[in-house]
Amino acid sequence: MSAYLATIPSPDQGVWHLGPIPVRAYALCIIAGIIVAIWWGERRWAARGGTKGTVIDMAVYAVPFGLVGGRLYHVITDPELYFTEGKNPWNAFAIWDGGLGIWGAIALGAVGALIACRRKGVPLPAMADAIAPGIVVAQAIGRIGNYFNQELYGAHTDLPWGLEVYQRFNPEDPDNLLNGVATGHIPLPESPVHPTFLYELLWNLLVALLVVWADRKFKLGHGRVFALYVAGYTVGRGWIEMMRTDTANHILGLRVNVWTSILLFVAAVVYFVLAGKRGPRELPETLRSKDAPGPEETPVAEEPASEEEPEHAKVAAEAPALEKPASEDTPAEEPKKTDES
Repeated sequence: MSAYLATIPSPDQGVWHLGPIPVRAYALCIIAGIIVAIWWGERRWAARGGTKGTVIDMAVYAVPFGLVGGRLYHVITDPELYFTEGKNPWNAFAIWDGGLGIWGAIALGAVGALIACRRKGVPLPAMADAIAPGIVVAQAIGRIGNYFNQELYGAHTDLPWGLEVYQRFNPEDPDNLLNGVATGHIPLPESPVHPTFLYELLWNLLVALLVVWADRKFKLGHGRVFALYVAGYTVGRGWIEMMRTDTANHILGLRVNVWTSILLFVAAVVYFVLAGKRGPRELPETLRSKDAPGPEETPVAEEPASEEEPEHAKVAAEAPALEKPASEDTPAEEPKKTDES
């Protein structure tokens, strides 16, 4: 009992069924993360002077692009999971079974965001700055899905926060243990392990705090908030990635995602420095969507002359009409009579 209390237990399963409909914790976490990112991004965009609703409109393009990009990155970097002998290539489309690469999601999601920003007439770097904290928090929420899937953990550990991982069984599909259930809590040989998903979750939240603090203190703009997010995230992702024990392709002895982290960190730092030369952050008026109503389009209410016009205004308006007959009836040689009317 004391050994059990010194570790973190894993959930028995990550998929539940409501009749024929599977409810997957991984998918719910992804959806929750997207909602948080959009909600927070919308608030930050409006606070900077942007048109309300722009982030939501942008997400219509960015989210589908991002999901496709995340899946493509996963399949490209781990093709042996789908295209080797005995594997089913069609499983490359089974996004519900897990497998999204954040790098591909950000890259292709940026393409969708660019399309939306051009349609709205707003700068993409400013939009990226607005949504950056929400994205990294969404990533943190997504890591909870890895916990339910019992995946992406590290090597054996005796630390108090070690994660217990159990054997799962799936009688209908023995090879698909992701949809299985841990019956009997039979620990895997390497259990307990480093909960690397938890390390990254906590790191992501720290990066979000750093980004928000830096943005408020230094009024960052021109994509520098987003660059800071990328730099901060890749630092943590690099060392956490090296702790993981799941199968991954290697280049020169390092996992592919470690190399990606290194390259993106360098690129983010370079961009952060260069973008700082562009001066202060974007002016609020540059964040207004081109389809937003401008001041000249605001309808101006006409002043009704009959009901709301003041009495003295009526007298002033009628004065010329009263003076005209008097000037006609009065002889020219007696102008003083006009003062008596």
